[in-house]
Order: sequence, then structure tokens, then C-alpha cells
Amino acid sequence: MIKKQKNSKFSSFFVFTRNLYNINASTTYKGIYIKIFYFMKKLCFLCVIVLSLVSCSIDNDNSNDFYYEILPVESVDIPTEFVLGETYEITVGYYRPSGCYIFSDFYYASELNQRTVAIINAVYPNQNCQTFENELVEVSFNFMVNNNGTYVFRFWQGQDDNGNDLYYIVEVPVVN
Repeated sequence: MIKKQKNSKFSSFFVFTRNLYNINASTTYKGIYIKIFYFMKKLCFLCVIVLSLVSCSIDNDNSNDFYYEILPVESVDIPTEFVLGETYEITVGYYRPSGCYIFSDFYYASELNQRTVAIINAVYPNQNCQTFENELVEVSFNFMVNNNGTYVFRFWQGQDDNGNDLYYIVEVPVVN
């Protein structure tokens, strides 16, 4: 026995939904569209499961393992002055220890007119890599001058014996 609720806001919504479903099922060629819908739903679920199982690899191949390392800056090619609104290419040089070190990106932090720059390399330790001595690699980035005043660039050059960061500091004024 089903109890009817009196003046329930939700009961009229459920009755409407049930009636809409019954009308749709009875007017769609004996529910063929509903059967197709449920079949497609099951087919999509099956495809997701199969693709999930196929995409997983149980190989423990460490040949693609890598980590990031920040290398010290050895040389900088930067203009002596900037013009507001112009873009400048700044070239930075660093020594690459071996072929396992590949340039990845710049560490770039800005605070008002101060910029801190360092070189980030991806290191692939499980490779047979040639060791280099004094191989200077140059990479560059574009810098757009957006503010007046003097820009202070701090290029990271490693750490001292106490673990304090060392920087090569270059001040570049902006002229009109």
C-alpha cells in the first residue's frame, strides 16, 4: 500500500516526471529510444573500462625518469639601458656538466622592478651520457620593459660554503 502525501511540493514533481517518462516510453516506438540510450550508456562505460586497462603500463622502465636541477649562471649578455615599451633579448650562459643535462626552463621571479633569474635543467640520470668539461651553453629569454625606474636583475650563481645564495646583480636603467 502506497501512502499519498498531502500538499507535498516534491510529490507533484515526481508524479510529473513519472508521467513524462511513461508518455515518452509509450510514444517512442515501444521504448526503442530508451533501449538505445541504455545500450549506449553501457557501451560507453565498457569503452572507458577497456581504455583504462589498456593505457596502464606495468613496465618499470626507468629510462624516462628525470629530475630538475638549477644550474649557476656563468655569463650574461644584457643591454646597458632599456627604453619603456621595448622588448629585449637577454642571453644567459651556463656550464652543462654532461649530456644528461637538458635545458628545461628559466626560474623567473619578479618583485616590483627586481627580477631573479636562474637556469633549470632536466637531468636524466639513468642514461649513458658524455661528461663535458667547460661546455658553455647559452639560452635566452625576451624581456619587455613595462615600468619606469631601474630594473635590478639577480642572476643565481650558486651557493657559498654556508649555503647562502650568491647572485650576479645587474642594474639597468629605463630611459625615455
